[in-house]
Amino acid sequence: MTDDLPVPVDRLVHVASAAFALVLSLLVASLIAQLATSAAVGVGVVAPETNAFALLQTVATFAGFLPAVVGYLVITDQRDLVSVSLPSLREAGIIGVAAVALYALQIGLLLALREFGLRTGQNPATAAAGDPVTYYAAMIAVSLFVVGPAEELLLRGVVQGGLRRSFDAAPAILVAALAFGALHGNIEGTAAEQVAYMGVTVVLGAILGALYERTENVLVPGLAHGLYNAIIFAGLLWGAL
Repeated sequence: MTDDLPVPVDRLVHVASAAFALVLSLLVASLIAQLATSAAVGVGVVAPETNAFALLQTVATFAGFLPAVVGYLVITDQRDLVSVSLPSLREAGIIGVAAVALYALQIGLLLALREFGLRTGQNPATAAAGDPVTYYAAMIAVSLFVVGPAEELLLRGVVQGGLRRSFDAAPAILVAALAFGALHGNIEGTAAEQVAYMGVTVVLGAILGALYERTENVLVPGLAHGLYNAIIFAGLLWGAL
């Protein structure tokens, strides 16, 4: 698309394109979530401030990334941008190991922050509005099959993949990780706790970016991310039993 442009201009175009993809996806996902929840409330399927409402909103939001990404790829004529395939047995092993490693790394980072008197805020997704057992059990599946793959499709597949067309791996991974961290800034807590939370998320995002760079299959970081989230909700479920 930009092969004949000077390097600085080519890089600027890819940065702008990645930013456009990110903003477009967030807007489309927000619109889809609003329409889905409004319709569900309107016909009496769910009620506001319930677990069902929260689950529907989460699924609709992250599922909304898919039409936005597909539309972006078609509009920009980059249908070959995202590398995706059914994970092999080796990749399945990598997914499992990566998810456990991400969880262990998160615990280590949180403990390290506490040594400096810092804590992270709470992600609203971990707070149940009703029966916590039902909510956490449902979020295990939602995390694994919707949230993780959807976020990685956008952040690693489109943003990082687009930047890789004119940048080396390290800056592309870093920028995508920073965007990943910024998307997780809407948490409960003080400004310091929010920054700490985003910092941890950036580190985890960089690991996921390296995983995509290594495997060239967006489902690997997608399922690793989803499984990592599922482990967190499994722990919360265990505590709620």
